[in-house]
Amino acid sequence: MTLKTNQITEGVIWKQLLLFFFPILLGTFFQQLYNTADSIIVGKYLGTQALAAVGGSAELLIRLVLGFFIGISSGAGVIISQYYGARKMDGTRQAVSTALLVAIGGGALFTLIGIAAAPWALQVMGTPEEIIGQSLVYMRVYFAGMIPVLVYNMGAGIFRAAGNSRMPMYLLIICCLLNIALDILFVPVLRWGVFGAALATTLAQAVSAVLVITALFKTPAEYRMDIRQLHFSGKLLKSILWVGIPVGLQSVMYNFANVLLQTNVNELGTATIAAWTVFGKIDGIFWMIQNSLGIAITTFVGQNYGAGKYDRVKKSIRICLGMSLGITLFCSFFLIAFSRPLYCFFVDDSQVIEIGVFMMRFMVPSYITYICIEILSGAIRGTGETVKPLIITFVGICVFRVLWITAVLPFHKGLRAIILTYPTSWILTTAMYIFYYNKGKWRRRIDGR
Repeated sequence: MTLKTNQITEGVIWKQLLLFFFPILLGTFFQQLYNTADSIIVGKYLGTQALAAVGGSAELLIRLVLGFFIGISSGAGVIISQYYGARKMDGTRQAVSTALLVAIGGGALFTLIGIAAAPWALQVMGTPEEIIGQSLVYMRVYFAGMIPVLVYNMGAGIFRAAGNSRMPMYLLIICCLLNIALDILFVPVLRWGVFGAALATTLAQAVSAVLVITALFKTPAEYRMDIRQLHFSGKLLKSILWVGIPVGLQSVMYNFANVLLQTNVNELGTATIAAWTVFGKIDGIFWMIQNSLGIAITTFVGQNYGAGKYDRVKKSIRICLGMSLGITLFCSFFLIAFSRPLYCFFVDDSQVIEIGVFMMRFMVPSYITYICIEILSGAIRGTGETVKPLIITFVGICVFRVLWITAVLPFHKGLRAIILTYPTSWILTTAMYIFYYNKGKWRRRIDGR
C-alpha cells in the first residue's frame, strides 16, 4: 500500500502549522460557543441565580473531571501521532482501538462517580444555598452523558493525531448549532429551566459521539476503526497512560486550584459568581486560541519526533511561539476595548456588568505571561516527556496557588487579590518552563546529544 505524503513532517513549517491550527481554532471556537450557549440563554431567560448555578461551582467540577480524561486522550494522541509519523500503521490501528475502549470504560466510571459525588462536592465548595439545587440538576444531567462526551473527545484526538484537524471541526459545528437550537427549544419555549439547558448539551454531545464514531469507520485504512479488529492492547494502554495520566493530572491541578479560588469567589455573593461565570466565557476566547496552538504543536512535534526530524521540531516550536505572541497581543486589545459590550451580551444586571468589566481590565493585560506555558508544555509532551511538565505545573500552578490562597487571601479579602493569583502563578511557571526547555533532558534528545 502506498501512503500519502505527510505534510506535517515534510511541508513548509509555518504554512503547515497554520493549516493545522485554523481548523482546530475554528472547532474550538464552536466548542466554546457550544459551552457558552447555555450561559447566554440561561442568563437572559432564567436570571442571575440560574446563571451562577450553571457556570460557577458546577462548571468547575465538570471541568475537573473532563480535564483529566482529556489528558488521557492527549496521551493517546501522542502515541498515535508518533506511530503515524513513523508510518507504523499496525501500531496506529491498535492504538486507535485501545483508545476508544478506554473512552467507553472511562465514561461509564465518571458517570457513576459524578452523579453520586455531586451533592458533596457542591457543599464542600460552599455553593450558596439559593443556587445549589439548580447546580445539582445541571451536574447530574451532564454526567449522565459522560460516555458520549469522552468518546467524542477521544475520537477528535485520533483525527488530530493523524493530521486531520478538519473532521473534528465539522462535527463541532454541527453539534454546536444543534445545542443552540435545543437550548432555545427547552429553555424559553418549553420552560424546562436549568434542566433543559443541561439536557440540550447532553443530547448534542451524544450526537457528536455518534458522528465521530461513524467518521472513524470511513477514514483512511491507516487509522480506520473496524469492529472486527476492535481489541484491547495492554502494552499500548500502558504507553497511553504513561503519557496521558501526567497530562490529565496537570489539567486536574489547574482545575483544582481554580476550584479553591471559586470557593473564595462564592463568598463574595451571587452577583460576583455570575460576573465570574461570564468572565470565564469571554475569557474563553483567549484560552481557545492557546489550547488550539497547544494541540497543534503537540501533534506537530509528535509526528516529526516520531519521524526523527529533530531540526523541524525545534523550528516549529519557535514559529508557534511567535504566532502565539502576535495573537495574544491582538486578543488582549480586543477584550479590553470591548469588555462592556461583551458583558451586556450575556446579562442585563448592571451590578454584574460593572464587576465583570473590572475583572476584564485587571486580568487581560497579563495574558502575555502565559503563552510560553501552553506552547512549551505541548511541545515537550509531543516527544513523550510528560513527567517534568507535570512537576513544573504542580509547583508553579497548584502549589503556588494553594500557598497564595492560604497565606495571602485571608489577609487581603476581595476580588483583586483573587485575580492576582493568576498572573503571579503564570510568571513563575513560565520561568520554570523556559529553564527546562533550554536545559532539560528532553532537549538533549532532539539535539542528538
